[in-house]
Amino acid sequence: MLNTESDEWDLFVERDEKGGFLDKEGRPATYAELLARAPTDIHAQIAPEVLKTRYAKAQENVERLTKTIADANLDALIVIGDDQKELYHEDNLPSLLIYYGQTIRNTPRHLTKPNKLEWFQRARAGYYEAEGARDFPVHAELASHLIASLIDQEIDVSTSNKLPDGEGEGHAFAFIHKRLMGDKITPIIPVCLNTYYPPNQPTPKRCYDIGRAIAAGVASFAPDLRVGIIASGGLSHFTVDEELDRGLLEALGRKDAQAITAISRAKLNSGSSEIRNWICTAGAVEHLDLTWSEYLPCYRTPAGTGTGVAFAIWS
Repeated sequence: MLNTESDEWDLFVERDEKGGFLDKEGRPATYAELLARAPTDIHAQIAPEVLKTRYAKAQENVERLTKTIADANLDALIVIGDDQKELYHEDNLPSLLIYYGQTIRNTPRHLTKPNKLEWFQRARAGYYEAEGARDFPVHAELASHLIASLIDQEIDVSTSNKLPDGEGEGHAFAFIHKRLMGDKITPIIPVCLNTYYPPNQPTPKRCYDIGRAIAAGVASFAPDLRVGIIASGGLSHFTVDEELDRGLLEALGRKDAQAITAISRAKLNSGSSEIRNWICTAGAVEHLDLTWSEYLPCYRTPAGTGTGVAFAIWS
């Protein structure tokens, strides 16, 4: 949705009407069933002026994060993201993976399997190179250290130091490169959590513990290195769950690890599973304060589908 103009958000109806969803409790639901359970104020939530305001605020916040990353003058940025069968599939689907190659490739993945909906195809293009491939730097030395450190902390981790021929990074990592870095490119360390796919999704507590272990690994590497960490992904989607989203942000603000790790795994379904990336990041930054956050419940259809869009900064 962040790659789609607000006056096209209503076009998601033609896509969502055909899709199968999971409701807020992780139960299968059709579009028609979600329509029957939609919030009573849903038509006000998807009024054109509301969509326009939320889109503008979201883009403003993207720019704020871009500036924050640039101003931090980082040596490395750890990106916690999920791979949605872009690189890893059932034949080899790691629960946790750290990439430690010297570079990571971004390719025009949207051209490999183009979408028939022209507007949706344009949105997908926002993640990737227009043509050809581009290699982005990875802080391979710190990545290798983190792998060893996590093993020492008894957290088993899969590893990769290259991508399959012709393939490029998934959209969770591509968004950081294409939307949050601008001209100032910081070496990243891609950390893949399997948020989406059973049977080996890490529990919320495991995600939090992984974050803590990552922070310990960074601290043991080089005290003068400037390292940031970012959770890539939305909160609830594709069925917006404001109670879940707002509850998470409140728990993050008060550093309530018990509440954060007690989130029902049934609720961490479909796109909402990306909340695991936030939980992992929360574990890594529990020594910092949540200094700013903003939540935008970006509904897009009368059925209450959309994305809980959130932005936050710890410092």
